Order: sequence, then structure tokens, then C-alpha cells
Amino acid sequence: MRIVVCAKEVLDPDAVNNYALAGRLVIGDDGKTLTQTTIPRLMNAYDEQAIEAALRLRDAGAEVTLCVVSAGAEVDTLLKHAAALGADEIAAIPIDASAVDHHATAALLAAYIRSSGGADLVLCGRQASDDDQGVVPALIGESLGMPVVTIARALELRDADGGRALRVTRVTPDGDEIVEVGCPALVTISNELGEPRYPTTARKLAARRMKPTVVPIEDLGVSAGDLEPRVTLARQFVPTVDGSCEFIEGASPAELAKRLIERLREDRVLP
Repeated sequence: MRIVVCAKEVLDPDAVNNYALAGRLVIGDDGKTLTQTTIPRLMNAYDEQAIEAALRLRDAGAEVTLCVVSAGAEVDTLLKHAAALGADEIAAIPIDASAVDHHATAALLAAYIRSSGGADLVLCGRQASDDDQGVVPALIGESLGMPVVTIARALELRDADGGRALRVTRVTPDGDEIVEVGCPALVTISNELGEPRYPTTARKLAARRMKPTVVPIEDLGVSAGDLEPRVTLARQFVPTVDGSCEFIEGASPAELAKRLIERLREDRVLP
């Protein structure tokens, strides 16, 4: 079966958070981009777990051809990391990511999947760590006419009448939910899948020699209208967080507890 994983390059969220906590995260004069140039860029962690989900299907005995595709300006490092993890094919769609929105990104990725022979299964991370939107997978599924199952923590390939089916364990606020869906399908993977594997040294060396297939936009048959942003970034800013802390005093733990209950009732947190 052919599995296509859609991966995105993002700023390292840990580094961004550290800059923000230190008060050093600064937006440029355009009001849209960060001034920091030392923050590393890496594969979106949810997308890395999508690759892990595909590899676990292979480990379970499925004959899998794994392709990882990314739309962006400079994604060679990301794609070589995907190859080191176990991707059989890597593909890049060169485009300025800041010039397109989620609709255009989904149109490009869906067009690639369609033009490269289709897929029995498309896997995506549940969302990207930079914008947390989580809409691109659903738009890809809609474009390809595939059913979409979201927030999966486990996948199991099963035989079904007339083809393959997936047993998907979904994460919900009320506990796990198990659904079955026929292939082809699109599934988004959540962090509850668990830690992805580390690439071996041999795979890292082999990945250095692996070159991604560069697919020009012109070869995908995507119209100019499909690439026209429907959503544009007007402004982003670092919010000011005002913290306040109130200390409750008391001579004993019982008195402290009593005063805490009284304070919570005053604020109507407790009845």
C-alpha cells in the first residue's frame, strides 16, 4: 500500500517559548514576522508522529511504500530527516509558505498526491505547532474525496470486503473512540501515539545521498485561483501576560484551608 505523509517545517516551538518567557520574542516592523534569526527550523512534531504511525504499520507486516511530501521554500533538511526515519520517497513542492494560506497549501498537496499515483492512506499531523489550525488535512481529504478520521493514537490495518480497512483509535475528551474506515482514507495523528523512533546512523548516512523529487507548481495543474489566499495574516503580536498571586495566611493547615475555601466562595469558584 502507498502511504503519503504531509509534513511541514516549523520554528522550534521550545525555542520560541524560551524566547517568549525571557521577554526576547520580538515582532518585526512589518508586524507579521519574528526578528529572531537563530531559532532553528524543524519538522512539525505531529507530522513526525504521522511518519511513525506509517512505520508501525510496516512493522506490523504491511507492505508499505512511504512517501513524505512538504510544500515550502527550503525543506531539504526536513525531507532528509524523513528519509532517515524510513521514507522510501521524498518530494518537495517549492513555494513561499508565507504567500499561501491553508486552502492553497491543501490544494498543492492534494494535487501532488493525485498526480503521483494517489495513495491508499494519507497521514498528517493533527495540526501544526506554529499556527495550531489543523484545517489542511480536512481540506486535502475533501479535495481527494477521502473520508477523514482525526486525532488518532493508534492504527491497525484490517482486511475488509473488497479491500483494506483501518481500525483507528481516536482520542476524545470522553476517552478513546474506535472507528473503522475503508481505504483510501486520510487520518490525522496525535501526540498520544507516543514518541517517534530515532533514525539509525546507517539511515542518516543513506539519507544524505537521497535527493527529493522537486515538483514545480506548474506540473500540478493548480490554477492561480487555487493559490490565491482566502485568509491573510494581518498582524501578530506577543501578548502581555499580567500575573498576580495572593498569599493566604493562617496559623495552622486547618485555618489555611478554611480561609482558602472562604476566598474561593467569595470569588464564586465554589458554591
